[in-house]
Amino acid sequence: MMKLPSLFKRKSAAERMADKQAVNAEPAAPKAPLIDFQQLAMDFRTLDPKDPGLWPLAPRIVILVSLFVALIATSWGFGAIGWSVQLDELEAKKLQEAKLKEDWLAKKRQAVNLDEYRRQLAEIDRSFGALLKQLPNKAEMGDMLVDINKAAQARGLSVELFKPGGEAPKDFYTEVPITLTLIGSYHDIGAFSGDLARLPRIVTLNDINLNANPNGTLTLRTTAKTFRYLDDAELAAQKKAQQVAKAAKK
Repeated sequence: MMKLPSLFKRKSAAERMADKQAVNAEPAAPKAPLIDFQQLAMDFRTLDPKDPGLWPLAPRIVILVSLFVALIATSWGFGAIGWSVQLDELEAKKLQEAKLKEDWLAKKRQAVNLDEYRRQLAEIDRSFGALLKQLPNKAEMGDMLVDINKAAQARGLSVELFKPGGEAPKDFYTEVPITLTLIGSYHDIGAFSGDLARLPRIVTLNDINLNANPNGTLTLRTTAKTFRYLDDAELAAQKKAQQVAKAAKK
């Protein structure tokens, strides 16, 4: 059998060792820098302002990025004032929205309870009417003063002073004070106070002062107040007087 000649000759161990040492003896080539600043500076020095189309790529990129950053900074500076005003307006609108929402909820609750409010209003009107009936009108004031005097005499009290004072007008009624000085026993004075409370008209005792006398009786000094409601003519006159007073202050 004929042997074919070997196309590749296997190197010996010594030859392989020599090749390895030769490779290691060769110096490694230095790595090129990522950005060649010297070349970049050279490109900028050789720029032709009249022909930007021929500029190298790196200067064009640097200049475009710089212009973009400058544009953003300028827009931010000019827009900061406008944005601040808009933010303030937005905050004011939010507060207004919250207030309107609260008002809406309050009105909604009132609408839901409208029937109950009407019932309560009718009840207040009835109660007010009942109280108003306890106030005498101008023509009945004379009878009211007589009833107070008779109540004192009916209890055996000595009426030393019975002096009606000037009226003090209020919103829809007027107060009529009566200065009283009565002398009698403790029980008679107490019974007189109870009689005033049972009168069909409202009478109150104010500034009560009790003093003991040598004969065992008591002296009651007080101001009884009764009330009467104002008629339509008096209310109109009172309103006109208030308007004149306001105009005078201005």
